[in-house]
Amino acid sequence: MKTVAVFAIKGGVGKTACAVNLAYASATQSARRTLLWDLDGQGAATFTLRLAPAGRSQRKLFAADAALDGMIQASDYARLDVLPADKSLRHLERAYAEDSARSLKKMLKSFDRDYDRVILDCPPGLTTLAEEVFRAADLIVVPLLPSPLSARAFEQLQAHLAKHHRKGPPLLPVWTMVDRRRALHKATVDAVPDRTAIPYAVAIEAMAVHQAPVAATTNGPAARAFGRLWGEVEVALR
Repeated sequence: MKTVAVFAIKGGVGKTACAVNLAYASATQSARRTLLWDLDGQGAATFTLRLAPAGRSQRKLFAADAALDGMIQASDYARLDVLPADKSLRHLERAYAEDSARSLKKMLKSFDRDYDRVILDCPPGLTTLAEEVFRAADLIVVPLLPSPLSARAFEQLQAHLAKHHRKGPPLLPVWTMVDRRRALHKATVDAVPDRTAIPYAVAIEAMAVHQAPVAATTNGPAARAFGRLWGEVEVALR
């Protein structure tokens, strides 16, 4: 089993869209047994896949060193299950700060027999939970807007990992919400031509309306871009 974290220091960069579409590509494009773990208390990934919290508290299970299997739900798509977010995750940082929470890496090992890929939709920010993610993940996909602030945030993340997680997971940056009609976007993306770019697209915005991954409703440029990104993820995990 391999774990892919979708993480960004800044919010509003298309993180959940990446997580949901990568999980869908894992299950369909690669036919992997896939678990999407929604670690963001806002629960956007959970909502996008037409699911709701199971009525139990992830935070309490973390603290009690208890199994999370009973909270996992099947999605509408073959080979794709979801561990939905719940409101308790908003207080998970406090649990980690009090040293009462279970190791995320240990919890992930409990899924090893049932899944080939686990995709983590992580909340933004360099938090205590983020440190757990850095210790547990095999790869970190980093969505970036084509802007100077996003570039700076990526440099901060690189510096943090170099200082505190020298043997940590590699980073796979991806441009998101790219609008090539904007001069800054075009110049920024063209300066790093080998990096995958997810276009700004109505189909991505409509995910919350259809409550479905992009490739489940269209085969347009955004769906193909997420497919290419998943191909890069699979290569990076070898």
